[in-house]
Amino acid sequence: MSTEIKQVALNKLVPHPGNPNRMSRANFNKLVRNIERTGRYEPLVVRACPGRRGFFQIISGHRRCEALRRLGHKTAGAVVWKVDDEQTDLLLATLNRLGGRDNLEKKLTLLRRLSATRAVRELAELLPQTRGQLERLLGAKPCMRALSRKSGVFAIPIVFFVDEAQEQAIEKALAQAAARLPDEPARATRRAKALLCVAQRFLSPDQQASREGDARMVSTPPAGP
Repeated sequence: MSTEIKQVALNKLVPHPGNPNRMSRANFNKLVRNIERTGRYEPLVVRACPGRRGFFQIISGHRRCEALRRLGHKTAGAVVWKVDDEQTDLLLATLNRLGGRDNLEKKLTLLRRLSATRAVRELAELLPQTRGQLERLLGAKPCMRALSRKSGVFAIPIVFFVDEAQEQAIEKALAQAAARLPDEPARATRRAKALLCVAQRFLSPDQQASREGDARMVSTPPAGP
């Protein structure tokens, strides 16, 4: 694949309709300010746009393209790769995973297209997701996908590391919270709702007042002898 950077007119750049990546407004504004301040950005990755002679389809760099347009630029630095549709899908699922977050429905559509020609085991070697994650995503129920489309909510992963004792305490709290929830067949959804219940209880007014009192007690220096 070519690594030569060429200047491509912004009005000749077309977003890929299957791009699953989205970026929050706050992060997009940061991107704009950073490009404006430094004048530097990672080159876009594009290919010849299918069915549109003289145009280029963006594979990686959708938000950078938008930022450059906002700043009044007329061209963007880009590398042009000669890739087919399947290779483009793989690139969409990898390059765009490094920033922003995924639109679940578009991510599922992309993964279904890839799984039609490749085994999940092979995809796990090519994509950021593990085999288990891919199997869960590809097995997502239609009702969950419909809910995602209706609400427009993104699935946001939360990752943190704990020791064994902390894990036991967290699991115990989640189990108790989950027991009070209506039946939810999807384990991940049930645990997410349980975690939210724990957080909401911690943030309730009575609990907050109690914590503030504890904080005052901790911050007060001990009395002298």
